[in-house]
Amino acid sequence: MATSSWNAGIIRPVAVAPAGPFETGAAPGVWTLDQATFWIQQGLWPTAGNAAPIGVFAGGSTTPGLTNVIQYITIPTTGNSIDFGDLITAVEQQAGCASSTRGIFSGGTGPNNVIQYVTIATTGNATDFGDLLETIRLQAGCSSATRGLFSGGRGGDDGYRNVIEYITIATAGNSTDFGDLLGVDAYGAGCASPTRGLFGGGYNGSDRVNTIEYVTIASLGNATDFGDLTVVRYGLASCSSATRGLFGGGETGVANSNIIDYVTIASTGNAIDFGDLTLGRYFVSAASSSTRGVFAGGNNNAVYRNIIDYVTIATTGDAIDFGDLITGTWSMAGCSNGHGGI
Repeated sequence: MATSSWNAGIIRPVAVAPAGPFETGAAPGVWTLDQATFWIQQGLWPTAGNAAPIGVFAGGSTTPGLTNVIQYITIPTTGNSIDFGDLITAVEQQAGCASSTRGIFSGGTGPNNVIQYVTIATTGNATDFGDLLETIRLQAGCSSATRGLFSGGRGGDDGYRNVIEYITIATAGNSTDFGDLLGVDAYGAGCASPTRGLFGGGYNGSDRVNTIEYVTIASLGNATDFGDLTVVRYGLASCSSATRGLFGGGETGVANSNIIDYVTIASTGNAIDFGDLTLGRYFVSAASSSTRGVFAGGNNNAVYRNIIDYVTIATTGDAIDFGDLITGTWSMAGCSNGHGGI
């Protein structure tokens, strides 16, 4: 058996770098606390008894119309999405967020004010959770392990909003006012660390924007400027690890964007180019584990795409094919039970 000399002259088996953070992973050998802590901080330490994180995509628009289908993927693997269940009604332009147990979908076309939820570990149909402050669509969503936030959007009068509202994910009920964005915004995207929620991109009623702003999820208050995306765009998607937020896809006013940007959530500053999606598209959706970001669906030149692609969040580079959605779909709500805010 291979051995290695460690502190105090103790001879121990060689520790092998982790292969995945969940129950399907492994990290054989005897580890020092410092070594194990290093991998835990990277989000790569195997956690016995935890299932692999699930990405859920709900609703959206297909050919010929709106859908109530909820579908899911197992994020650390690759492959096509699988039917999960149905939303209460067929709807698009919802916002999504999640805890480690519940997936939440808010608002959407109509517009409507319905918040609905699923238990991610158990396939099945969505259940009514409560109501938003008003009928609204095109919000951006993000969450910590306990609280879900929804920002901006377009109201029943078709006007643009700056309101941020929140729910306690474990407790069904209506949303509550959290604070305000810096300006009105819809068609944007949100992601989070365990402490901070970020909202980026969108449309302010007259033009596409590249702004990123942030809030402290556990408190209440107005958003603060974070920095700028590399390009102005709306209809983008966002996902995150605990440290890094990604913004991918969108529409720039000139073209369907394939750009993926990233930021370090704990700091402030402008986004940096990460790489490219496999195809430029807007009204794309996203979900993530602590290590992998997945972008699904979207509209490219009036064709609804079934593409799912992924990146490794801690690195940079172009996206890789993951598999296919059940059918070409755009404007879905995306969430997962293993994202960076948990």
